[in-house]
Amino acid sequence: MKKLVLFGTGDIGELAHWYFTHDAKREVAAFTVDAAYVKEDRRAGLPVVAFEDVHEAFPPESHDLFVAVSYAKLNTVRCDKYLEAKRRGYAIASYVSSHATVLNEGRIGENCFILEDNTIQPFVTIGNNVTLWSGNHIGHHSRIRDHCFISSHVVVSGNCDIGENCFLGVNATLRDNIKLERFVVIGSGAIVMKSCPERTLVKPAVSTYSIEDRDLI
Repeated sequence: MKKLVLFGTGDIGELAHWYFTHDAKREVAAFTVDAAYVKEDRRAGLPVVAFEDVHEAFPPESHDLFVAVSYAKLNTVRCDKYLEAKRRGYAIASYVSSHATVLNEGRIGENCFILEDNTIQPFVTIGNNVTLWSGNHIGHHSRIRDHCFISSHVVVSGNCDIGENCFLGVNATLRDNIKLERFVVIGSGAIVMKSCPERTLVKPAVSTYSIEDRDLI
């Protein structure tokens, strides 16, 4: 198995290093970021190199790469770096937690980051560059397309279709047979009862408690 280079030195990069090292048993060789963002020589005891030069020190013939970046700009930053790494000839790793329940016969793409306690039911398809933070339910026959970020404790019911570059906030719920077009944002706690066109923002219901009630919580 090739050694691994991680793009990203922030919190997600640090978490990716932990998960790949401790659970996936992958050897991480280095971190990389764009030259303008190199602020330190080492991270977690490993060298930090400019992305522009990473192929020289850690070539794709002997190293895989994983892009550990958040949902910034509706996942387009992570998408751009993922595609650039592929253009440079890197095989792109995915991480799937050993503590996730994965029943979809491996239909999971590249650069996916699937953390603990996710339940992925049979006949689900997950595209490339998808993050599933911890504790989600992805219902049967659903499809999550490329470059999505699903945060924690989200329920995606059966036969849903999540378009590219969507973001689903904590505790969001999609009923069955929902289709989200590209770049849809579902706010934390929102309940989605109908399909959404491109670039829709779905907000949760407004809380009804008073300031006085809130002070008692």
